[in-house]
Amino acid sequence: MNDAAPAPTPAPAPRSRARVRAPELIGKGGWINTGGKDLKLADFRGRTLILDFWTFCCINCLHVLDELRELEEKHRDTLVIVGVHSPKFVHEAEHQAVVDAVERYEVHHPVLDDPELATWKQYAVRAWPTLVVIDPEGYVVAQHAGEGHANAIRTLVEELEAEHAAKGTLRRGDGPYVPPEPVATDLRFPGKAVVLPDGNLLVSDTTRHQLVELAADGETVVRRIGGEGVFREPQGLALLPDGTVVVADTVHHSLQRFDPATGAVERIAGTGRQWWQGSPTSGPALGVDLSSPWDVAWWQGKVWIAMAGVHQIWTYDPESGTVEVAAGTTNEGLVDGPGAEAWFAQPSGLAATPDRLWIADSETSALRYVDTDGHVHTAVGTGLFDFGHRDGAADQALFQHPLGVTALPDGSVAVSDTYNHALRRYDPATGEVTTLATDLREPSDAVLVGEDIVVVESARHRLTRLRLPEEAVRVEAVAHRTKREATEVAPGAFRLDVVFHAPTGQKLDERYGPSTRLLVSSTPPELLLSGEGTGTDLFRDLELNPALTEGVLHVSAMAASCDDDPANEYPACHVHQQDWGVPVKLTAEGATRLPLILAGLDA
Repeated sequence: MNDAAPAPTPAPAPRSRARVRAPELIGKGGWINTGGKDLKLADFRGRTLILDFWTFCCINCLHVLDELRELEEKHRDTLVIVGVHSPKFVHEAEHQAVVDAVERYEVHHPVLDDPELATWKQYAVRAWPTLVVIDPEGYVVAQHAGEGHANAIRTLVEELEAEHAAKGTLRRGDGPYVPPEPVATDLRFPGKAVVLPDGNLLVSDTTRHQLVELAADGETVVRRIGGEGVFREPQGLALLPDGTVVVADTVHHSLQRFDPATGAVERIAGTGRQWWQGSPTSGPALGVDLSSPWDVAWWQGKVWIAMAGVHQIWTYDPESGTVEVAAGTTNEGLVDGPGAEAWFAQPSGLAATPDRLWIADSETSALRYVDTDGHVHTAVGTGLFDFGHRDGAADQALFQHPLGVTALPDGSVAVSDTYNHALRRYDPATGEVTTLATDLREPSDAVLVGEDIVVVESARHRLTRLRLPEEAVRVEAVAHRTKREATEVAPGAFRLDVVFHAPTGQKLDERYGPSTRLLVSSTPPELLLSGEGTGTDLFRDLELNPALTEGVLHVSAMAASCDDDPANEYPACHVHQQDWGVPVKLTAEGATRLPLILAGLDA
């Protein structure tokens, strides 16, 4: 037996990395989760820092929050994650709304509220979500856009920890996170509601991971069902003909069935894993992955699912026990037509009438529907970048990130216009949009109870009962467009490069064909004279129309990488994907190349 201390294991040799000094963190809204303290980059010196550029409307951003939780816990003494909240919608620039979102989504790290996108611009970010890794000496060492990068970032964090421990530049200790004081309310950020056969109301109490049954008064708690071990951020509820309720268990990526008579809860669809490109899109319900189901509705003998995480509508058939895609391509945007060709953008609310399935398509601020032939139509809304509060003819009316839709007795629908804090109405008979009520707080759903409509006021943590007015409220018209600076580009020949570097110890997975995919389109379509469509290279030569002065380039990229170990017959593989909508302004002096970083740094 040798009592001598073993020789220390040498730290791995650091990889050569670009040395770019990280810009300062600036945000007019100030800091959240720091106990009132303002932080600077210097406060993080000696620790690895991950900046998570997010906005709370974005389902992909919520996925990344979940991806980072394990990493954040494992390296709590050497790693700090800072959320940089960079708003898309006007409502998201309100400080209290960001404070609410931080609690709603259980963000357990400091958040910088940057309503004017100052830090977003300093770091040249182009998409939500984007992760920027800064080493303990204050240099940017990596950037990742989209989802699926947790494994790569974990590897990099471990490399940086070993490298800077050996250099003496690593500082261990408690981070700057200070949790907010808990608040006592019966509901906490409720999501959706449904009326049970006995007249009671069942509410998804999202942040507390449970269902709450309320008496018919909408206030008295009858019982609580579940908790984090059963549900995780449940949202949509649908009453089935047999009296049971289907629950969209959003973060568990599954559907659960709740029996009010017995209190039993059972999973009926989904594996608990998140769906990725290449996964099955139909089959036995318990064997197919889902992605953040946000709402459910009973229509035409099936449960219809607003699959917010992949911008699609799916169905679950209780008789056959199967699921399948009903509409949507997974591309994010607003495109009508046959279900297999339509595009959605985070569908989040459903309501069924005999001849239509109504859809609140939140990221396009649109009201849409599927007809009985499976075709998709848009009633109100124009696309990803236009929103506001404007009544009138449907082709001019505007919503702002609606999350719910409710069928009314006269054939019209009420829209929970979430970021406008309003309840709106669309009448298909007249094609008019009106406002039913204002001064709500992030309404996310509504249900009919007799002659009243009960609204889920999510950010006021309550249900609010309103009389359905005979005449609509009138409000001053307001229109908005996403406030992101356009990138100046030159007309004519133009190069698009998606930057992707496989993480350490991995390589592109080409065992079964190309491991990358690139889809390019534009708004308006005439912006691209050539280069649109799908291909397998992560670069594309485009031709931009000199007759136009502005537009938006829509880019969707995917890359799959696997462990680079010839001895491993079953290497672990990871999918990295992101969608960009890049506003562009055509000028003679503009750039002729646009780099979009999926993973790595642009050389």
